[in-house]
Amino acid sequence: MKFGFDIDDTLINLREHAFHIYNHKLKQNIGLDAFHALTTMEIHSAFGLTKEEGGKLWSSLRDDIYYSQCPSFPYAVDILQELVHQGHEVYYITARAKEHTDRTEKWLIANGFPVVEGHFYCGMSDSEKVHIIEKLNLDYYFDDKPAVLETLSHLPLNLYVKDRSYNQHLDLPRIVSWDELREIIK
Repeated sequence: MKFGFDIDDTLINLREHAFHIYNHKLKQNIGLDAFHALTTMEIHSAFGLTKEEGGKLWSSLRDDIYYSQCPSFPYAVDILQELVHQGHEVYYITARAKEHTDRTEKWLIANGFPVVEGHFYCGMSDSEKVHIIEKLNLDYYFDDKPAVLETLSHLPLNLYVKDRSYNQHLDLPRIVSWDELREIIK
């Protein structure tokens, strides 16, 4: 089977990692309860920042956020390694900016994710993801972002949302923990 995965906040806990970096950079100590209460993808409001201020801060910290010690979600690496070992195809499809392609792929490999040549797609907009996913003829696709998932509902694939505080309104099958994937594909 062919499996497609978004990276940020689907396989790795990027927003929470950024939340910790914001706390450090801004010399604040906002608790994770505020993070888990966010109903938007953006984290700036928890720090009292405007959208513009939050965007500037994210941009200035992007390398730290993307390439420092951002943890994968529990079981994510192991499950993807199992899929590849079982003969399944694993594809990564991320809307990170094109200039992050090489570093993101290297980061995934360095952190244990099984990346096969030709199975890594980066540098497209959220709205362009649908074309890649359609072209790949995936059996399963996993993402956290409502705007992306809503563009995929017409495709004949098993679509799952990685459970996050900002996507609770989506009426799609959810994956809370990556160890659930074993049961999903049985």
